[in-house]
Amino acid sequence: MLIGIDLLWVRPGINGGTESAIRNLMNGFGSFDDKNEYILFAGKDTADSFNDYEKYPNMRIEVCDTECLKRIKRIAWENSKLDKLARKLGVELMFIPVYSKPNSLSEDKGGIPYVSVIHDLQAMHLPQYFSLPKRIFAKRSWKKACKESRTVVTISEYCREDIIKNYPFAKDKISVIYDSIDVNESSEDLSKVFDTIKEKYGIEKDGYFYTLSSMLPHKNLETLIKAMGLYKTENNSFKLVVSGVGGNKDAFNRCVKEEGVEDLVIDTGFVSGEERDALYENCSLFLFPSTFEGFGMPPIEAMMKGARVVTTKCTCIEEITQGKATYVDDPLSAANWVDTIKRALLLEKKKYDFPEYDLKNVTNKYLACFNGIKEK
Repeated sequence: MLIGIDLLWVRPGINGGTESAIRNLMNGFGSFDDKNEYILFAGKDTADSFNDYEKYPNMRIEVCDTECLKRIKRIAWENSKLDKLARKLGVELMFIPVYSKPNSLSEDKGGIPYVSVIHDLQAMHLPQYFSLPKRIFAKRSWKKACKESRTVVTISEYCREDIIKNYPFAKDKISVIYDSIDVNESSEDLSKVFDTIKEKYGIEKDGYFYTLSSMLPHKNLETLIKAMGLYKTENNSFKLVVSGVGGNKDAFNRCVKEEGVEDLVIDTGFVSGEERDALYENCSLFLFPSTFEGFGMPPIEAMMKGARVVTTKCTCIEEITQGKATYVDDPLSAANWVDTIKRALLLEKKKYDFPEYDLKNVTNKYLACFNGIKEK
C-alpha cells in the first residue's frame, strides 16, 4: 500500500511535542514496516528537514509548491491541491498527523481514505490561549476531521472520551494509540553530562527536584514555587531545577521573587535530550504539576530513567502514568504538594518499563489501523 503523510503543517522547531511524535513515528515506519511505501508531502521551505528519512528504502519526499512557514498560503494550498496531488501519485491512504484534515474527494466518489490525529481539544478547555479566529478554526477542523476521516486517532482514553463528548457522531471511528517514548540508556557519557550540569548550576545528585515544562498557566508552576516557599521553612537544602521554555517567563520570575526562593529555583531554559535525561536520572524527585495534558511525556520519561515522580491526577496524567507515580489530591494546594513531596521522598527509586509506549509497539498499532482500512 502507498501511504501519504502530510507534513505541510510542520514548522521545524516550533510545533513542539506534536512534531517530535511524528518524526519518531516516521522512524518507526521506516524501521519496522516492510510492506508499505510512504510519500512524505513537505513544503519547499521545510523539505530539507526531512531528508534524513530518505535513508529508509520505503520513503521518499514529495516537495509541494507551497511554503509551510506562510501559514495562510500553506493552508489554502493544502486544501485545494494536496488531495489532487496524492491521487495523481497513486496514494491509497492519507495519514494526517494533526487535526487539520484538508479538503478531499469523498470516498463514495473514489476518493482516498484518511486517517487523522486529534491530540487534544486544548482550545476548548483553555480558550484564553487562543485568539477567536484560532478557536473557530480549531473547532471547525476537529468537527471536519471527525466527520470526514475514516478513522480518528487520539493519544489517550481521556482524549477519546473528550472527543466523544463533543462530537458524539464520531464515537465508532475513534481509536486510541499512545505516543511513543524513547529515552537513552544510562551511560558513561550521561554521567559526564551531569558533571557539567553540576558545575554549571551548583547542584548535587539527589539534592534537587526537577521539572520540565512550558511556563503556561495550566502547567501550574506557580503552585510548585509556592510549595518550595513552604518547604524552605522546613528544609532549605533542596533546589528546584526548572527546564522551562515558552509561556510567561516574566510571571514565573515574579512568582519566584514574591515567594523568596530566588536562591532555590534554577531556570535552565531549553535543555538537550542528554541534559534532560541526566537531570531525570540524578534528581531526588521529578515534579509535574500540570492541570491539563492530552498525553504528557515528561513523567513517563522520568520514571523510565528511575526518578520518583510526584504529579497530579488531572485529565490523562494518572492514566498514562498507570498509577505508578505519587499523586497530589489537590493540584492547586501548595501545602498538599509539600505533604506529598515528603511522602515520596520515603519511597525507593525504581525504573519502570512502559511497553505500551515502545516505538515498535506504537508503530504496529498504526500499521494495524492502516491495514484494517485497506482490508475494508
